[in-house]
Amino acid sequence: MSLARFALALILVAAPALAAEPGFTFRSIDGGSYDSADWRGKPVLVVNTASLCGFAPQLADLQSLSDAYAGRAVVLAVPSDDFNQELGSEAEVKEFCALNYDLTLPMTTIEHVAKGKLHPFYAWVKAEHGFTPGWNFNKVLIGPDGQFIKAWGAVTNPGSAAITSEIDALLN
Repeated sequence: MSLARFALALILVAAPALAAEPGFTFRSIDGGSYDSADWRGKPVLVVNTASLCGFAPQLADLQSLSDAYAGRAVVLAVPSDDFNQELGSEAEVKEFCALNYDLTLPMTTIEHVAKGKLHPFYAWVKAEHGFTPGWNFNKVLIGPDGQFIKAWGAVTNPGSAAITSEIDALLN
């Protein structure tokens, strides 16, 4: 085998492994944990949230998106106080989201997403893809194969065509 063919074969074999997220565990606000490997085969929209943020009404939109793609895609809410707009405890966050938005989608414990000791998922997104949330309600789309697809800021609504068209394309 020529050196060029060997190099091409090596690139083709290694490329998918380099593109996919390595797998992460998130602590659930309900106890237990979520393992991103359990969601392989489905698009995953990861959103850093904050109960006291002006964008908090997007929680209802996240729930609607989760309901619309139930069983086919995952919407994960990641509460964070990195921008000083989250409640003081997981119990308060859970109660606020249940009472105000009837949230049933997967939600993690309060995590660092932009400052301090970042959750490993956000550290990976920053290191490998150069994205750090600049505010609450930033969205990161991961493909069914674990690939980083795209990220959006707070002003992009979760139910917007910008996001749903990307999810739909991954499902087809």
